[in-house]
Amino acid sequence: MPVRSPAPGDLEPIETASPDALRALQLDRLKWTLRHVYDNVPHYRASFDAAGVHPDDLTSLADLAKFPFTSKADLRANYPFGLFAAPREQVVRVHASSGTTGKPTVVGYTQNDIDMWANVMARSIRAAGGRAGDMVQVAYGYGLFTGGLGAHYGAERLGCTVIPMSGGQTEKQIQIIQDFKPSIIMVTPSYMLTVLDEMERLGIDPKTTSLKLGIFGAEPWTQGMREAMEARSGMDAIDIYGLSEVIGPGVAVECIEAKDGPVIWEDHFYPEIIDPTTGEVLPDGEEGELVFTSLTKEAMPVIRYRTRDLTRLLPPTARSMRRMAKITGRSDDMLIIRGVNLFPTQIEELICQMPKLAPQYLIEVTKDGHMDSLTVHVEVNPEANVGRHPHQKEALATELTHRIKSFIGVSARVHVGEPFSIERVTIGKAKRVVDRRPKE
Repeated sequence: MPVRSPAPGDLEPIETASPDALRALQLDRLKWTLRHVYDNVPHYRASFDAAGVHPDDLTSLADLAKFPFTSKADLRANYPFGLFAAPREQVVRVHASSGTTGKPTVVGYTQNDIDMWANVMARSIRAAGGRAGDMVQVAYGYGLFTGGLGAHYGAERLGCTVIPMSGGQTEKQIQIIQDFKPSIIMVTPSYMLTVLDEMERLGIDPKTTSLKLGIFGAEPWTQGMREAMEARSGMDAIDIYGLSEVIGPGVAVECIEAKDGPVIWEDHFYPEIIDPTTGEVLPDGEEGELVFTSLTKEAMPVIRYRTRDLTRLLPPTARSMRRMAKITGRSDDMLIIRGVNLFPTQIEELICQMPKLAPQYLIEVTKDGHMDSLTVHVEVNPEANVGRHPHQKEALATELTHRIKSFIGVSARVHVGEPFSIERVTIGKAKRVVDRRPKE
């Protein structure tokens, strides 16, 4: 089914609304959200009071800068349900993402939140070029990760036929593509490249398949990757952005007629760009840290949530709302490995739980074909009486590999070296991460 650009009648009125109409809606919804969290979430009441601000102090969108930020640390401190603004009995679903200490960051949804999420995802798939009746292969993971179910509910809301394939099983992914003939696939871009590699290994020309559109997210990717993917597959490759703390996928998406950066659905998610050091709000066009305030969430709104993603806000083009530039990096030390958020401190915590290992480590990130590859270098504790027999080190490596997979959700190679085999620093911070992935 050929991908087409939308006619004006296909769009919701807000997608073509005037700037004044959009800002008026945002202000109204922002006032409701601030009052909702102040009345129902002890954390927000305390943080607002400590900052000397009250929901009634918001009379313009610019006044949002008076309110305190929310961070991952706040989510961890209120684990699991302390930031819920609705009674737990009214929360119909929970999702979770990786935290920095082994505990996930938990988010909740009322039925209205689920409906809103399905609607913005349907809007996103339509903006990307999908239409009712398209068959969509969802190859994001299902479960606590928001990707699979977010894409699934959005595609169904749009009127598509969903193949809930989930991740992995590459040959089966290809078999389903050949047999069911979906026109759209939703997956991480790195895994899509692996699928293309496997197709070519099997003698299948990706351009001859039914796929016309790929909606790719959950990890940063470049314009160079887009061009390579489109050249090999004949698909349109579209970028979608989201994060579980704000809603999941569907916070922003590229429009197929422009492909010039994801449009932020500003009627539900209000963006700011701040200086990551000072917290000062920066004007549109300047690079800084992306911050979101949810405008319509009931179960777990977030106020000025620091995403740590570095980007810029760009003027509207295909829709009435602003766009975001490609993510250029992070203002913290988080890594994104095959769509999984990973902090070095998570690895450190697991190592420290194994007394036969010293609390020294080095994380090496490389590319294995198109997929991120993670190697963790550790060393034996000199007081642990571990012999030099290889099988003893292999047992430690196997155990840590299992722990990383079980608690963080990413596969890693583990190399266990001799005591003091990892370089120490005598001044400054220890270098814990070496990212050898090529820069495009």
